[in-house]
Amino acid sequence: MTQRKPTFLLAGSLIGLAALTLVACNKPPEMVQEPAPSITLGTQVDDAVITSGVKSALLADDLVKSFDLQVETRKGTVQLSGFVDSQAQIDQALAITRSVAGVTEVENAVTLKGTPSTVGTKIDDATVTGRVKTALLADPDIKSFDISVVTFKGEVQLTGFVNSQAQIDLASQLASAAEGVTSVKNELMVKQ
Repeated sequence: MTQRKPTFLLAGSLIGLAALTLVACNKPPEMVQEPAPSITLGTQVDDAVITSGVKSALLADDLVKSFDLQVETRKGTVQLSGFVDSQAQIDQALAITRSVAGVTEVENAVTLKGTPSTVGTKIDDATVTGRVKTALLADPDIKSFDISVVTFKGEVQLTGFVNSQAQIDLASQLASAAEGVTSVKNELMVKQ
């Protein structure tokens, strides 16, 4: 007696794989996302080390108050965002970031807060941030895990690296449509 079970399983698997391939090839063109420029595993690790180094350096500085800043890194380019109290904090954060090993460029998306916010405004801002993040996560054309969202007094800041200008535009539209958003500062960058 010959055993045909493995052959049938193999044939069934190949048929299933072929069907999935055909379905993927028939994807409507408007849903096809542009692939991000390739980045090696080594570069990803380097970027993670740079991000960690920048965050640690900012945390160690009393003037900067690094908890108010977001740090994103791609191929050595560091993007700083968030809201701070003074220009001196921005200048110090930029200087600290530039001094971290591996940083090749710094993109400044840090904004001055202006007048202090109340506890109620901070709660409202956290709610707005949650709404924007939810809208970004719900859209299949946005790779929202690459987008950082920060809100201060209804102003939403979007930072990070995405695959295309279309994703930048869509992220801005989604953020603007979220309840409680008064304005959107879109500092997203296309991956290089």
